[in-house]
Amino acid sequence: MAFTAKDVKELREKTGAGMMDCKKALTENNGDLEAAVDYLRQKGLAAAAKKATRVAAEGLIGGVVEGAVGALVEVNCETDFVARGDIFQSLLKDVSMQVAACPNVEYVSIDEIPEDVVEKEKQIEMGRDDLSGKPEQIKEKIVEGRIAKRLNELVLLSQPYIKDSSLTVEDLVKQAAAKIGENIKVRRFTRYTLGEGIEKNQMDFAEEVASMQTN
Repeated sequence: MAFTAKDVKELREKTGAGMMDCKKALTENNGDLEAAVDYLRQKGLAAAAKKATRVAAEGLIGGVVEGAVGALVEVNCETDFVARGDIFQSLLKDVSMQVAACPNVEYVSIDEIPEDVVEKEKQIEMGRDDLSGKPEQIKEKIVEGRIAKRLNELVLLSQPYIKDSSLTVEDLVKQAAAKIGENIKVRRFTRYTLGEGIEKNQMDFAEEVASMQTN
């Protein structure tokens, strides 16, 4: 299947890859745009993986405030020069927005989840009524799948990227690493919700009026 300059441009917009890389991806995949996207993503992940063992001690702390929700995120890279660049700062903003949009996320990666949390989730799933009477081997497989799904719900890097659900946050970070040529790590984050932890007065309207009349 042939492809046009318009196809190359669209692929560049979708992936952020260079023009020659986009041409090669379309050539390798017979002009199939979606297959070319997958091809570039795989290449990006492979390139980033080679850098993953290098020390990332520079970077930035950034954040966003969206109405009643705020988020702070630390993202690390290898050099201060990269941290000042547009690609890195755009990534930092995107990850901060992702944290603000994900109230149930508690950890950066699966590796950070404590073993006791994993065990608790396993016990909950093993005790569900719909598994009653199933053979133990089948039950284990079902529980394993459910736990994996549940744990990924708690992890920032596993979340679908809010601007493009075909990517995860991990894909986004690794694509940025491939473009920049350095190791990039999301180290930690904090999410704030206005009024969180404050015990609110539950007085209803009638009680409020009666209180005002008494005073």
